Amino acid sequence: MKAEQRSHSQASFAIPFHRIAERRTTIFGVKESGYVSAQTVLVHIGCHGCRIRNCWNTERQIKEYEVPTPKSRPHDPALAPDGSLWYTGQGANKLGRLDPKTGEFKEYPLKTPNSGPHGLVADKDGNIWFTAISGGYVGKLDPKTGEIAEYRPSDGTEIDPHTPVFDHNGILWFTNEETNYIGRLDPKTGKMILAKSPTPHAVPYGIVVTQENVPFFCEFGTNKLASIEPNTMKIREYTLPAANARPRRIALAPDDTIYYTDYARGYLGHFDPASGKLLKEWTSPGGVDSEPYGIAATKDGEVWYSESGVKPNTLVKFDPKSESFSTEPIPSGGGVVRNMVATPDRRLYLACSGVNKVAVVELNRSGDRYGDRTIPVLPNP
Repeated sequence: MKAEQRSHSQASFAIPFHRIAERRTTIFGVKESGYVSAQTVLVHIGCHGCRIRNCWNTERQIKEYEVPTPKSRPHDPALAPDGSLWYTGQGANKLGRLDPKTGEFKEYPLKTPNSGPHGLVADKDGNIWFTAISGGYVGKLDPKTGEIAEYRPSDGTEIDPHTPVFDHNGILWFTNEETNYIGRLDPKTGKMILAKSPTPHAVPYGIVVTQENVPFFCEFGTNKLASIEPNTMKIREYTLPAANARPRRIALAPDDTIYYTDYARGYLGHFDPASGKLLKEWTSPGGVDSEPYGIAATKDGEVWYSESGVKPNTLVKFDPKSESFSTEPIPSGGGVVRNMVATPDRRLYLACSGVNKVAVVELNRSGDRYGDRTIPVLPNP
């Protein structure tokens, strides 16, 4: 076991509080024992100074794990009912499972070559459903047997499934990036129905299901969000005010509103599905070229996302109550965090595609506030 440590005394908190960062790094684990090397980093806030209100000393633990197969390009993560982290190994044509308690991995090769596994989601029984963007099918993996079932349109329509999500009735919905469809798959019957976006080249991308059981998704090729009525399959589009907006990923907040990352403009947006209107948007801490990407919301309403245009990639926290941001670098650099998922016990699962790692972020806070100074949030120009 090798350990490298760098620590500061509590007196270090006297330095300018908008750029405080303490890290302790430990490298551990060997592949021979069935564990893959991981990097643990404890971070005492790295704030976006001009936007922080009530800056807190927060300690977050980021564990990064190198996946077993080189050049796997882990694309998306998912949470299974047993708490395990699953990911799509897009470059390796595999699905992978990490047990965060032990650091142990297990990989599942796909039966169709060059499937290009992209997104994935677990059902209540622990089966893993995934989108094969290159193979043109939706797959289901039974982890107990390793058996894989593949689902395609019965009429032979070409699809390129992108991101999947289950609704409250157990129906699987999925976006199709270049073929411009929203898909509906009934796991009980295997029946697949497709609806075309009204806008050509809309590039349906990230997708969530609201508490009202309505799928909402980003149209990354446009400045629009959209929803699909589950019974009629009718798509309704919502045009965002900025013509150059490009919403990419999306997260559902506890109040049933939506946050999305505007990749092209470097913004975080807040949208109300009930009224169909944009509530507010904020410039991301990294600025207009920050390329915000993967996003998730926790049960307490915090919004987390990654800036992929910042090197190293950053993990950004947004507090909706104070409209304040804090940021910290991802230790490995991130290599573009394309998606993330929040767990019920205040963790984040990340896929760091360009560095062949997945990550677990512990979000529990500790420590005291850095003094009593408050910096107001600056309005957008």
